[in-house]
Amino acid sequence: MVVDHMPERTAAIVVIGNEILNGKSEDQNARFLIGELYRLGVSLRRIVIIPDVLDEISAAVRECSEKFDYVFTSGGVGPTHDDVTIEGVARALNRRVVRNPRLESLIRNYFGAAADEPRLRMADVPENAELVGEQQLRWPVLAAGNVFVLPGVPEHFRSKFEAIRERFRIEPFHSRAVFTRQDEFDLAISLSRVASEHPAVEIGSYPNFQSSEYRVKITLESKEQAAVELALAALLKSLEPALIARTE
Repeated sequence: MVVDHMPERTAAIVVIGNEILNGKSEDQNARFLIGELYRLGVSLRRIVIIPDVLDEISAAVRECSEKFDYVFTSGGVGPTHDDVTIEGVARALNRRVVRNPRLESLIRNYFGAAADEPRLRMADVPENAELVGEQQLRWPVLAAGNVFVLPGVPEHFRSKFEAIRERFRIEPFHSRAVFTRQDEFDLAISLSRVASEHPAVEIGSYPNFQSSEYRVKITLESKEQAAVELALAALLKSLEPALIARTE
């Protein structure tokens, strides 16, 4: 597989639905997409959960679309009164909502005489929207600018994203981990020094209270593998060798 060596790509997820905010349903889509984007090399920068309110959808999508390379919406697409994501995305991008002939044809062919107005409403899209993944999907993914509109049903969300996921693949993240029995307080100065000397590497520390094997897991991550290895060498020099449980 050829991996695209491109500058960093950033993303935001906008989860839409009163049922998520009031606890009637548990969000699974953002959790799924977090892992997918990481494996694709895309930096997830924001997750927003908002109600089925047109103005809030429009504002959130507009802000994320302007700040990040990709925006993925989850939920609010359907035939009922509270499915207002399409109009919200259209307003965010200053576009009209129009009926897409290709989608209308798909709906009429699938439903036949049962293709009434509520079903045909599923062909309404932001003007100039693109249909993505037609070859793999019965119902393609809707892309308006850098906004990808996905359904809220987890099974459908996953299948649709998996059909288009490779279009987002770029240089992967490179990471290493050190597990130490030192206390996090005793590591603070060393971690700060290594982080300042290796700005291209993101360094995180995570205390462990579940087992006696180690006290802190330290992670080093960057798009540049050589930078990770240099930071790792500097980190290992700063730690007590006898207290290093293992590295990965």
